[in-house]
Amino acid sequence: MRPAREYLYNLVTGKIRGPIAVFLRVFLFLLSLIYGLVVIILVAFYRRKPVRLGAKVISIGNITLGGTGKTTFVEYLSRLLSSQGKKVAVLSRGYHRNTSKQGVQSLGDEPAMLQKKLTGVAVIVNKNRIKGASKAIKDYAAQILILDDGFQQWRIFKDLEIVTIDAADPFGNRRLLPAGFLREPLSALRRADIFVLTQVNLVKDTVELRDKLKCLNPQALIIETIHQPDGFTGVSEPDELLSVDGLRGKNVLIFSGIGNPQGFENSIAGLGINIAKSFRFSDHHDYAQADIDGVIQEARRLNLDTIITTHKDAIKISELKIQGAGILALNIKLGITKNEAEFSRRLLKLYSL
Repeated sequence: MRPAREYLYNLVTGKIRGPIAVFLRVFLFLLSLIYGLVVIILVAFYRRKPVRLGAKVISIGNITLGGTGKTTFVEYLSRLLSSQGKKVAVLSRGYHRNTSKQGVQSLGDEPAMLQKKLTGVAVIVNKNRIKGASKAIKDYAAQILILDDGFQQWRIFKDLEIVTIDAADPFGNRRLLPAGFLREPLSALRRADIFVLTQVNLVKDTVELRDKLKCLNPQALIIETIHQPDGFTGVSEPDELLSVDGLRGKNVLIFSGIGNPQGFENSIAGLGINIAKSFRFSDHHDYAQADIDGVIQEARRLNLDTIITTHKDAIKISELKIQGAGILALNIKLGITKNEAEFSRRLLKLYSL
């Protein structure tokens, strides 16, 4: 995590104390009030006459900053719809992409990962989702458009609005940016058709969260999901799948540059693997060779012959020099544990509209 970003995170979460911190939090709170007012005005303006894209539109987004398992659900839904014979396209903004470069950086890490993992699904990267939709329909005859990170795409008409929520930390400190992590007021959740609670296996229960969501939006369907480890692949040899049991009891070094590094660390530890050291880079971190060299050197210093990262990070470092470093990527698959049948019925209803 970059120093400025880390300081801001520690400030808004109350980890930094003292009179200066109190003053800064008050200042950020005042800014959040202005931000909230602007958001309310923009939502009201854009939603007066939303743009129809010419195909069925499913939005998958979140109301907070950070990782909520959104991309994993985009992958799950894309596979599901594609397996049912639908022509699917994912529309992504390509956050943190660098159009002046080639390969992964030209797309952005998440679209690059989706493009690599999803066969038969078009992944269209364009900051303007309306233009991206036109390309998907014209060039790929897409029948269903999945808006990746689409909850704040207020201009676009959506046939189905899905919001992913991290069951372990659903709303942060419940304050709007920049005083907290909310992109919109919690009242915006009334727009959702489906709530996807992610990583429910990491919490004792979801009763309180479900009750809160039902109060905000009684009509929305609530489904629960878990992220299941599905083996490891070598970053240098991505076609070779290794069993999750092969590393049980082993000491490893791990690193990640994602919105929820704690979830990744919990997944590794839950497999019975001993984490000797963990490096946390900022979300969407652009890895340089020096970063990976530092990770590899630390592993060697600790006499560790295995390094583990996320699939998203593996895509980003695949163009760097990592031969012989023993870096593995943890594959994750999503499973619906509650209300899967009702979710399928909602999708079936969408097809018939």
